[in-house]
Amino acid sequence: MRHAAARPERKRIRKGRGPLGMMAAMVAMTSGCGAAMAQDAPSIHPPLTPTRDVQVDYNVQPDGVPEPKTVRTWFAYNGGLMRIDSPQGMGETILNRMSRQVTIIINTQKVYSQLDARYGIRNPFLLDLSMTFARKGTGMVAGVACTQWDVTTDQGSATACVTEDGVVLQEIGVDGDGLRGRLEATKVVYGPIPDSMFQPPADYRKIDPPPPPGAPRTPASKSTDHNAG
Repeated sequence: MRHAAARPERKRIRKGRGPLGMMAAMVAMTSGCGAAMAQDAPSIHPPLTPTRDVQVDYNVQPDGVPEPKTVRTWFAYNGGLMRIDSPQGMGETILNRMSRQVTIIINTQKVYSQLDARYGIRNPFLLDLSMTFARKGTGMVAGVACTQWDVTTDQGSATACVTEDGVVLQEIGVDGDGLRGRLEATKVVYGPIPDSMFQPPADYRKIDPPPPPGAPRTPASKSTDHNAG
């Protein structure tokens, strides 16, 4: 199956309320293990991205949160495309790692926004070569076999159970941003994923994204329609 790679856009950004505040919350929800590549990468590590199209349901529970939240994810094109559905269907985050573009969708407002992944959007469902890995043994999560790894970053350490085809089924400990918690797969379904899963709905309105932390404020620009050139 072929997936088209979107061209990255460089948009002016602004602060705002309403949908933009919700977008900021979704960005925070998907922060975690980064996608940066280290120059001195270890030679032994698990597969860093899924090598097959797969849908995975996770229970995600940061430390201090009394109950885990269910998050559904999709991976396609060898991990080059990824979609994360927020709990309660509030919205989706789509990460195109080929074009380094992130699309954030807010269903309650029927709006979406796109920004460059260089601003630091990360997610806890992928590993990367900035981490150090040590193989521990084997495990089984959600009925799927996986290999246990010790994972170390400059922020701390964690354990992860990763399948032979690169799906993180479980991760417990400190992630690449220093946040502590756990995620665990509850359902894994392999199969082709249509391109439409990685696009905003055609009738949603495009708006400017919230700025990255520390960015200077810029003049507000008008929102655009999905089909606008």
